[in-house]
Amino acid sequence: MLKKVFVSPDPGRSRLRFAARAVLGIGLAVVVCGLAGTSLVGAIIGGLAALLALFTVTDATVRGQAVTTALLPVAGLPVLTAAAALHDLPVARDLTFLAVVGAGVYARRWGPRGHSLGVFAFMTFFIAQFLHATTDRLPEMFASVLLSVATAAAVRFGLWCYERCRPAPALPAPPPGTGLARITTRQAVQATAGAGFALVVGQLVSDDRWYWAVGATWWVFVNTTSRGETLVRGFRRVLGTVVGIGLGFLIAVPVAGAPVPTAVLAAACVFGIFYTAAVSYTWMMLCVTLLAELLYGLLGVLGPGLLALRIAETGVGALGAALAVLFVLPVTTHAVTDVWIQRALRCVHACTAEAAARLAGTEGADPAPRVAELEQLLGRVRMSVAPLVHPLSPMHGRRRRARRVLDLLDDCAREIRGLVAVAADPEASHDARLAAACWRVEAAVEALTGKGAATAGPVRAGGTSDARAGGPRAAEPALAHLHDLERALAELAAPLRSPSGSRLAGA
Repeated sequence: MLKKVFVSPDPGRSRLRFAARAVLGIGLAVVVCGLAGTSLVGAIIGGLAALLALFTVTDATVRGQAVTTALLPVAGLPVLTAAAALHDLPVARDLTFLAVVGAGVYARRWGPRGHSLGVFAFMTFFIAQFLHATTDRLPEMFASVLLSVATAAAVRFGLWCYERCRPAPALPAPPPGTGLARITTRQAVQATAGAGFALVVGQLVSDDRWYWAVGATWWVFVNTTSRGETLVRGFRRVLGTVVGIGLGFLIAVPVAGAPVPTAVLAAACVFGIFYTAAVSYTWMMLCVTLLAELLYGLLGVLGPGLLALRIAETGVGALGAALAVLFVLPVTTHAVTDVWIQRALRCVHACTAEAAARLAGTEGADPAPRVAELEQLLGRVRMSVAPLVHPLSPMHGRRRRARRVLDLLDDCAREIRGLVAVAADPEASHDARLAAACWRVEAAVEALTGKGAATAGPVRAGGTSDARAGGPRAAEPALAHLHDLERALAELAAPLRSPSGSRLAGA
């Protein structure tokens, strides 16, 4: 856990700037709410709204991010109104909450914007339960949300918009499908079923804090697609919560809501949430748990009993998510992993073709966007096979094959980056052998992504002809990268298709 956070690379200090900007934006939002005369409850909801505005909006372009940020209140304020109006009507409130869960997950079919609006709507209902919102508080809460989102937007798009200096990332589209074959539709049903279980059992555990269980179920489903991913995320959530509760006894309970120490510690937690989110869900949940404890300290209700209840409700929520993904329209790791690996391999081919075209002097050929897309796809592959490479996975053979696949795909990406660097050099020469090498790469990719185990032979043979025959390494840099790429693709045939004929994705 320590290595993941403090040793993980941070190219361009993106995570550092992401976290520092969040502290600045949320701090300013709380100050603006305070200057506007809101109460402590208004300041808390304002700070949380700013956190969501800075954390959940992930559109590829700055313009898209600005539009999504402007739409957040449109999605959140009606939900906040419903939550406050139904505060004293438990059955209607619970059914509405489950509807918000299902709609929020289903909205992911519309990409990053749908995801952001769905998360904001859910969290608005959740925060209303957290603060026991009633209709008499709605004007103040509306003002706090609007002021905080506007302040966060001013910081993100005006004061510190570092994204303007970077090319827009290539966000991979989710796997296709219609009806119940669409993963987002199946997950909406799963999340609603899991949240229903968590809601009922959570209320048996506590009449006051039952929403913690629903929140745990919801967040386990965020940014996951398969059964294995969801189970691993549930484990990490419970682990982060337990460690955060332990720190709460050492930090939050002694502080006991003192304003200045609480503000400093809350800023540190916000920084931790944003800085660790990309590399460790366990660390992020630790920071979220500690932040929640500090807020409860400000509200004057923090105590050992509340911390123990937090663990119990989190366990109920994780159990609800696990039961849902196992028994309600399960999305197997096989289906998801197979799709992402095939898309990554086809992107390898597209990168190779663009680089070769550029070396051949074709106008407009630019492999750089394909490289960015490949990095995104490889990130999805790593997430998909995470359950197999988890240290607690009992399937040792499949774990070894999964790690081998990841290593070879990383080799492919490294050679592609080298090939693109060569192609970008205006002095690079075009070797007539490039066309043949690119054709072999294309054939290897087609064999790997084709159907049926019968294609495994041509992959191995195609790669062996030049890449592994023991001949001299090509002097031409582009050919050297292509030959190493052939080697990696040839070696991928073994772990992708096990001796029994089943693919790694079948794990």
